[in-house]
Amino acid sequence: MEKTSPEITELKKRIEESMKRKMKTPNDFIFLSGAVWERTHETMSPTTLKRLWGYIDGADQTRNSTLEILSRFLGYNDWDHFVQSICQEGNSNEVLSPHVKANELKTGDRVRVSWMPNRRCTFRYLGDEKFVVDEAENSKLKVGNTFYGSIFILHEPLYLSQLVQGNNPPVDFVVGNKGGLCELERE
Repeated sequence: MEKTSPEITELKKRIEESMKRKMKTPNDFIFLSGAVWERTHETMSPTTLKRLWGYIDGADQTRNSTLEILSRFLGYNDWDHFVQSICQEGNSNEVLSPHVKANELKTGDRVRVSWMPNRRCTFRYLGDEKFVVDEAENSKLKVGNTFYGSIFILHEPLYLSQLVQGNNPPVDFVVGNKGGLCELERE
């Protein structure tokens, strides 16, 4: 299964909630590997966990055996039971985290964001959900780039639509894929 699927994303989120820690450092993955052993008496290598979380590059597909063990770690019988359970819950929720909506901004308003590791940008609102990058630090985004976006949510990745960089054709782009936005401030 694709490691970016909504089901796997939910599995990782629930594991982090269960552990009361985000998987951000090598020690976090070593800790989780030990916790999996303690709860299930099954082996899960830190490297496998790092690949699943996207901390290191690896296969785009996740082995079913990995999903089975992690589902049991969360108290489910198996992966199918986990998937069935989340489908029955109805995973749609309103946004409760601090956020900024484009339709609540005035032309010229600025939004400052940061994400790991030490990336910072300030975007100026142009209207109709369009933004321009005013400031960029340690980022692939550059001053003058434009994009469309409807909402910025703290601790969630930021999805940019139709990002234009120079004379290149527009692309869709994700910011803060690992850990989401660390800072979100409307100026």
